[in-house]
Amino acid sequence: MKVLFLDLDSMSAEHLGCYGYQRETSPNIDRIAEEGVRFTNYYTSDAPCFPSRTALMTGQFGIHNGVVGHGGTAGDVRPEGIDRGFQDRLASESFPALFRSAGLKTTLISPFAERHSAWTFYAGFNEIHNTGKKGMESAEEVTPTVLDWLDRNRQIDDWLLYVNYWDPHTPYRAPKGFGNPFTNAPLPEWMTEEVLEAHKKKIGPHSVHEVNMYNNDRLPEFPRYPGEIQTMEDMREMIDGYDCGVRHMDENIGMIFAALEEQGIMDEVIIVITADHGENLGELGIYGEHGTADQGTCRIPMIIRWPGVGAPKGHVDHGFHYHLDLPPTFAELFGLEPASFWDGQSFAPVLQKGEACSRDYLVISQCAHVCQRSVRFGEWLYMRTYHDGYHLFNREMLYNIKEDCFEQHDVAEHYPEICKDAVYFLNQWHDEMMLSMAYDIDPLWTVIKEGGPYHAKGNLKMYIEQLKATGREYAIPELTKRHPREFI
Repeated sequence: MKVLFLDLDSMSAEHLGCYGYQRETSPNIDRIAEEGVRFTNYYTSDAPCFPSRTALMTGQFGIHNGVVGHGGTAGDVRPEGIDRGFQDRLASESFPALFRSAGLKTTLISPFAERHSAWTFYAGFNEIHNTGKKGMESAEEVTPTVLDWLDRNRQIDDWLLYVNYWDPHTPYRAPKGFGNPFTNAPLPEWMTEEVLEAHKKKIGPHSVHEVNMYNNDRLPEFPRYPGEIQTMEDMREMIDGYDCGVRHMDENIGMIFAALEEQGIMDEVIIVITADHGENLGELGIYGEHGTADQGTCRIPMIIRWPGVGAPKGHVDHGFHYHLDLPPTFAELFGLEPASFWDGQSFAPVLQKGEACSRDYLVISQCAHVCQRSVRFGEWLYMRTYHDGYHLFNREMLYNIKEDCFEQHDVAEHYPEICKDAVYFLNQWHDEMMLSMAYDIDPLWTVIKEGGPYHAKGNLKMYIEQLKATGREYAIPELTKRHPREFI
């Protein structure tokens, strides 16, 4: 058995052809979607990158494994304490260790563990290749390592090759020589002058006024990444920059597929294509970031082509699933028992028979840029904000994803009963989480008590100066009211 796992950092499903995007960003990925199963309501439980990948590797929600942020106490996995053995349990019960238990050689090609000091991302791999730039790699720097590994391991029958690409991640950096295949391609239809003018009224990191988080500086080394979006030409530069990263990555993925075909094994390799999180490209008025618990950040692509398993080619599953459902799914398909502490639920019937096995609702979290928990159910996304990360979000927001998938119209005040249903789901989930762990502390509240999300705390005074310099003093009183600790 051979498994190729493609982990595409910051890959928005909305910008892939197989998910309906009109620009030709992903012909090689789309080919696999036509041959496999595509999931349309697949979400990371915890965003952004470090919490998401920790949830996948441990098989646990962030509230259980402890990692919900990018720093402070919530930037470390909870210690196992007195029950820890000579090795921690991830050595034998992590997601990669599952493949090793099934007899596969496990190989990782990624800099991610060094980027976030994350043993959880190494646990279970036999062989590790750190591509060396802590996430600033461009695809042409990653692919040679992949091709070399495939060439050197031609004689091995059973392997998992986990490959991490970074091109959709900010700042967008497809090499200059790649050009711009989207020069004449129209922008997505929903991105209009009217939308841009509405977004100019918003504040917060990665707004149209501060694409570069807290300022509008341009970075000369990243010419595809604008500092601000004030015109539709700026908007085009932003979207083209992201889409060029996706297309450049897709072409490199095509090189991997060509190598598999040259070896005569393409048709037998199980291929998984997914992401740690998406990318907000206008959702909530945010650009070039993955900093909220919303559709833009937390919905991710999931495409699985498993030769010999019974789902029809090109099958589309609309059920609700978390990415941490993947370990028990693979365990079931391998005929192995899932780890006792995993939080996921297998969706193997989707792959085996094309049968639906959806969760009733999902709870998705973000504590690195804001502190939010959201509930995805039916056609709704309910968002509850505990720390707004200087965006001035309402405490509760509600979006009809069926009609407004880009989250432009908060309808919470019009549907109080829907909000109440969502709060019930959120409380039910929270009770289940707290009752099923040995700890009495929710790490979301740890983040708040330690001063707020990592990418926000301590930055308000600086951001206020930016607001003054750009004529948006009107927002300062409410920001200082909401975040008095920043001025102590």
